[in-house]
Amino acid sequence: MPRDIPPLAEVRRITEKKRDAWWTVMLVDPVATPLVRWIARHTRATPNQLTWGAFLVGLGSAACFAQGDWRWLLLGAVLYHVSFIFDCMDGKLARLTGTGSVFGAWLDFVFDRIRVLVCSVALMGGQYARTDDVLYLWLALAVASLDSLRYIDSLEIFKIRHGMRKQIKARMRAARKAENQAELAFMEDLLRENPEADLETDRDTVAPLEPVASLEATAADADTAPLEATAAQRSRPAVVDLHQEFRRRFPWWVRCRNFLLRHRIRAHLISGIEFQMGVFIIGPAVDAVVATTVVSGALLLVFELAIIYKLLLSTRDFTRTIDSFETPDRVPVTTSVNP
Repeated sequence: MPRDIPPLAEVRRITEKKRDAWWTVMLVDPVATPLVRWIARHTRATPNQLTWGAFLVGLGSAACFAQGDWRWLLLGAVLYHVSFIFDCMDGKLARLTGTGSVFGAWLDFVFDRIRVLVCSVALMGGQYARTDDVLYLWLALAVASLDSLRYIDSLEIFKIRHGMRKQIKARMRAARKAENQAELAFMEDLLRENPEADLETDRDTVAPLEPVASLEATAADADTAPLEATAAQRSRPAVVDLHQEFRRRFPWWVRCRNFLLRHRIRAHLISGIEFQMGVFIIGPAVDAVVATTVVSGALLLVFELAIIYKLLLSTRDFTRTIDSFETPDRVPVTTSVNP
């Protein structure tokens, strides 16, 4: 008997991420989400079983790549895309049925890295056997290294950002404990929860994100402002923006980012996902492995350097925010989102 699973529109809301890679949003979700709903209704499949399925199909893709001939390359590209669809479906099924696990997340990550490594060796090894060109061996090493670099860098940046936020929260909590004020919020979290917000043009959607007044301003107006207004201010979180300097230097990027988020596409346009698709799908499909691998790798590096630069600017905002707590005559640095 089919399980009680909500309609497709509700399944999309539950399973699809608020922002994702453009390849996933445009070429995977339209297929993966209905399949996940069907699987959840009519089978007892688990997320880990889908993870294993994605891995095995990925190995089949590698076997095709190893043959070297274009027809095998095309079949390998198709299988790699199918493997990636299954790879996205395991997380969706976990969110829909509540059957996710910590071990499943680990298994998914490890299988992804193994799949990339095996497919890199198979694809470039097959081309080396066909052409006897040593360039393909170097490309195999480059693809595996860039994939590892991307995910190691992502993990380290996450840890640094988490550490900065943790320190700011601790300082703000200590500073506001006596005043019984609300905790702070981070601009990036508010924008993530409200991707329709436009910092520059849409006042109505940004208004709920407006931070409270500074602590000094609140104290100065306490004698004249109504008690209800003061209480309302204290119940609203101050907003700390660790990307102020980046937005000042690149104001055009805010508009691009808002446009992309309205379509669920994250601003990091060439990530590990797009890199893999360029190497293992587009390149083999058009029989241009070298060109697409070089272009995909170069674009990945450009976007990774942009993220590192953004992190550098964010650390400067972090330093100014921390300094504002340590200077008695200054108030914590918050940002206003009013136009």
